[in-house]
Amino acid sequence: MARVLLRNLNRMYDEVPAVKDVNLEIRDKEFVVLVGPSGCGKTTTLRMVAGLESITSGEVLIGDTVVNDLPPMDRDIAMVFQNYALYPHMSVYDNMAFGLKMRGVDRAEIGKRVQEAADILGIGEYLKRKPRQLSGGQRQRVALGRAIVRHPQVFLFDEPLSNLDAKLRVQMRVELKKLHSRLNTTAVYVTHDQVEAMTLGDRVVVMRGGEVQQVGEPLELYNAPANRFVAGFLGSPAMNFAAVRVSNGASGLRADSPGFSIDVPSEIDPRLRPYAGREVTMGIRPEDLHIANGGDPPGLCLDGIVEVVERLGAEILLDLQVGGQTMVVSVEPTVRAQRGDKLRFVLRPNRLHFFDPASEAAI
Repeated sequence: MARVLLRNLNRMYDEVPAVKDVNLEIRDKEFVVLVGPSGCGKTTTLRMVAGLESITSGEVLIGDTVVNDLPPMDRDIAMVFQNYALYPHMSVYDNMAFGLKMRGVDRAEIGKRVQEAADILGIGEYLKRKPRQLSGGQRQRVALGRAIVRHPQVFLFDEPLSNLDAKLRVQMRVELKKLHSRLNTTAVYVTHDQVEAMTLGDRVVVMRGGEVQQVGEPLELYNAPANRFVAGFLGSPAMNFAAVRVSNGASGLRADSPGFSIDVPSEIDPRLRPYAGREVTMGIRPEDLHIANGGDPPGLCLDGIVEVVERLGAEILLDLQVGGQTMVVSVEPTVRAQRGDKLRFVLRPNRLHFFDPASEAAI
């Protein structure tokens, strides 16, 4: 197995940059997820690692070898695509064995590897079937098996679950996590789904406009986002944002908005003090607001009018109108709220986030 190192990696399409100065080290045996919206450069980055996309400038190293000029077959990688890419006229066995046959691997060794992969993936009984006789989840397992039999240094996954239904996606996420633990190999996974990124990755790389926004463990990114984009992209439902003016209060700084006025926590005060008299962006996640019980400090409360009630079973999402701004709050399923209700909520002060309105960087 091996690490993957990207140094100042760039990809230009004519004059349009698709990937800009990406620097990233993927450690040996690590599962790293590249996540971001469509067009952020994550798939292009993966394809440059695979050798399917030319590199404008920079280097890709697999192990200690610079692979910029190596063809894909010589990079010792295996890639699983979004559309399975199975040969329809071949059996499951032959699909999984094809790459090994092309490399001249001994027939007995091929049989051993295919059977081992089939046992790992639970598709041993389907080896004689054609792809058209399989479900979507079974076809994806075959595509995974074709990669596993290669025994590569690095696995590359290009949105492999995007064609599956919601229930099967959850199941396959669990299977992929188990598979990585069992194979203990380096893996790079691309997705636009932040839930996949959070659940699968040892570390997550958030990309936007061809640039890396932040790299870290899932909860690190969730709890301490580097900027407003990362804060809003990770989390479902997304973080609430509100424009507030920082002012000096009797006992410290306050964050004032047309719909509320919040006491700034003392631990945030030193960082926010240079912004006194200026506007900043305040962020609070839906789960960090809860219904006030009457004894909560007024400096941490806000009042809202319920506009939409979404009952999801395990939680209820309330869309609130707060002084001309919309906020989403996650409450217990026992809460009885209707459209038009006026409710008071208290926020968790240690869960407040503030962002510079110009750079969007976390304060």
